[in-house]
Amino acid sequence: MAEAVEVSDLVKVYGELRAVDGIDVRVATGTVFAFLGPNGAGKTTTVEILEGLRRATSGTVRVLGLDPWRDGERLHRRIGVIPQDFRFFEKITAREAIEYYRELFGSRVDAGELLARVELLDKADARFDTLSGGQKQKLGLALALTNEPEVCFLDEPTTGLDPHARRAIWSVVRSLRAEGRTVFLTTHYLEEAELLADRVAVINRGRIIAAGTPREIIDAHGRPTRLKVRADASLAPLLKERLGLDARAANGQVEVDLRDHKDALRVLEAIEGSGLPWDALATETDTLEDVFVRLVGRMDEGTLSSEAPS
Repeated sequence: MAEAVEVSDLVKVYGELRAVDGIDVRVATGTVFAFLGPNGAGKTTTVEILEGLRRATSGTVRVLGLDPWRDGERLHRRIGVIPQDFRFFEKITAREAIEYYRELFGSRVDAGELLARVELLDKADARFDTLSGGQKQKLGLALALTNEPEVCFLDEPTTGLDPHARRAIWSVVRSLRAEGRTVFLTTHYLEEAELLADRVAVINRGRIIAAGTPREIIDAHGRPTRLKVRADASLAPLLKERLGLDARAANGQVEVDLRDHKDALRVLEAIEGSGLPWDALATETDTLEDVFVRLVGRMDEGTLSSEAPS
């Protein structure tokens, strides 16, 4: 599969600050890529370099085979962008905004169809300054799609939106992938990345600290699946002794690490055989958010290498 975005040893320096410190990123055509990191990690700087808005200090950057800085005019006709906190002319209507962009790009897209796609057709004749925050973000997404882009850069497109509006944008992202378009997504919602992204990269302090599919990252950096029951603390050492599994008690619960699904049956048999009262059985696995918080925290504490796994 061809790569829509190729980044090698990218560096961006501001004075003594290395905002981006030698990162490598590859995004395959027709996929959703999520770029994650805390505030100040280097996400926006990287994205603006990919969009041709900032010049890299060093390294190689290609988007659709073009250098974003040198070939910006050609590239901008082939990409769509929705920035953080999208703003537009206050008195323009949603329909007029799309028609304006359509003229700029020489596009033939139908304004009504595009507004319907982002669930904003009922606001086609509403002025921008009368739209809610979620409706403005939907219009921003519609404008990003006006030139029928091959790559869409969506910078935190669902921040502050209600659940219904977020799901509407998720639906559009999925449809873009189904059409063979590429989506480069930054988000603070880790469950959003886990649901939408084919591949993820986590950046902190300007360096990639984890990369892969959401499942690969969880498997590589997450904790084992845990079985939890509400029971007396004395159950934990009993299970550890009988089964050789890590078990601990806290807050009225006993938690046991499972190595595979067969361990769950062994734990249940041991609990039942203990004769101790128990209830509220549940299993728990790490999410991408759990792993993200742990990785960033460990790097901030200086206990994690900044090299991403291969």
